[in-house]
Amino acid sequence: MNADPIKSVTATHIKAVRGFNRFYTQRIGVLAPYLGSAFSLTELRVLYELAHRDQPTAAELGRDLALDAGYLSRILRRFQSKGWMERAVSPADARQSLLRLTEAGYQVFAPLQQRSRDEAAALLAPLPAPAQQALTDALATVQRLLDPARASEAPPPAILRDPQPGDMGWVVQQHGEIYAREYGWNSEFEALVADIVAGYLRKHQPEWERCWIAELDGQRVGSVFVVRKSATVAQLRMLILTPQARGRGLGALLTDECIAFARGKGYKKMVLWTNSCLGGARDIYARRGFKLVKSGPYTGFGQNLVGETWALRL
Repeated sequence: MNADPIKSVTATHIKAVRGFNRFYTQRIGVLAPYLGSAFSLTELRVLYELAHRDQPTAAELGRDLALDAGYLSRILRRFQSKGWMERAVSPADARQSLLRLTEAGYQVFAPLQQRSRDEAAALLAPLPAPAQQALTDALATVQRLLDPARASEAPPPAILRDPQPGDMGWVVQQHGEIYAREYGWNSEFEALVADIVAGYLRKHQPEWERCWIAELDGQRVGSVFVVRKSATVAQLRMLILTPQARGRGLGALLTDECIAFARGKGYKKMVLWTNSCLGGARDIYARRGFKLVKSGPYTGFGQNLVGETWALRL
């Protein structure tokens, strides 16, 4: 008969884990009202998943968050009654509902997400860069050791980094290739992107502007820019993802980074220009509270298009 594995754990190791639990729950404020809100930690976890997943089912949320089905159902009913969430029948299984955070739900979630970012940044800020990396590596080790099955099955995490030499040429190339292949746009669009990128490089204001390059497995898969339109208005530009990177929530992540950066810099409004045919991007913007403020038909890039201006009050 196999020995009881629990009895093989030493008292020293048990004491170390319990001590760390007490230290960390106090440090991150779990024992206080979570993020200063009226939500419980569990409710915020559900809200987070709804904001970052593409229409999950309740069964998926319950499984991944290890929540009792009845408890989760009560949370979801409350969210729906508040107008923060909506349901749609799954085309794959009529017995299942697809869940989606509404614009009102995102407006509730966005400031809480920003507060969480700020608290994490405040926790890391006193540490020098090597210590920050050591801490995040240690956290990844903890996750890998405690849940090796999920670590082996999970897709590699995306890395968002600052641009490096050669990245801007890649941004232009991807816009030219992807829009030609998927929408039939001609080289006029690539020329437009090249002009925007050149202007960003020549006139970049690092204290007010930012670019992120997204990587998966060391390969560039996306980009987005925030540029200064005026003292109070930031502009989101050149959000793009390669086909292999879609469906992972990266477009939402890049957009959230732009919104958080603009709010942190004190901008009052964020604007962007897009086209009516770009359904995936438009959905990301709408779910984050951007409003369509202007639209009109035009001929450009070899196509008849409808250009759109969207705005978000920060």
